[in-house]
Amino acid sequence: MNGLGRILLVEDDPKDIDLTLRALAQYNLANEVVVVRDGEEALDYLFRRGDFATRGSENPAVLLLDLKLPQVDGLEVLQQIKSDETLKLIPVVVLTSSHEEKDVVASYKLGVNAYVVKPVDFHQFVEAIKELGVFWAVINEPPPGSMRNK
Repeated sequence: MNGLGRILLVEDDPKDIDLTLRALAQYNLANEVVVVRDGEEALDYLFRRGDFATRGSENPAVLLLDLKLPQVDGLEVLQQIKSDETLKLIPVVVLTSSHEEKDVVASYKLGVNAYVVKPVDFHQFVEAIKELGVFWAVINEPPPGSMRNK
């Protein structure tokens, strides 16, 4: 087994989903990437509700979270994760196009582990995803209860 963690990608832009998945696959940086397309679906996945009621109890090794999401925005998702005893240890990386200081400050106040502004350039975007994947899904030791093969 290779010890790579599961990544939960919360993103509504199909182009960003495709680029992220291709970058992670190109560098073999995850055993599994679960994609959800809005904040409500992310919360359903994390709290094992609805379509995800029967998923295993392991949490992802890292969550890549966009802020500008339909249904429930990324800051609300972050707030709910960090206020729940079973989820608050999941590393959360905000991966967004927002440069707004209020979003950066709000994210850190809510307990985000990292805040990354999506590069506009394709090659820079792929490189950023590669670096995030290497650190969070390979190098970083996830909290107990995370999906990680040994």
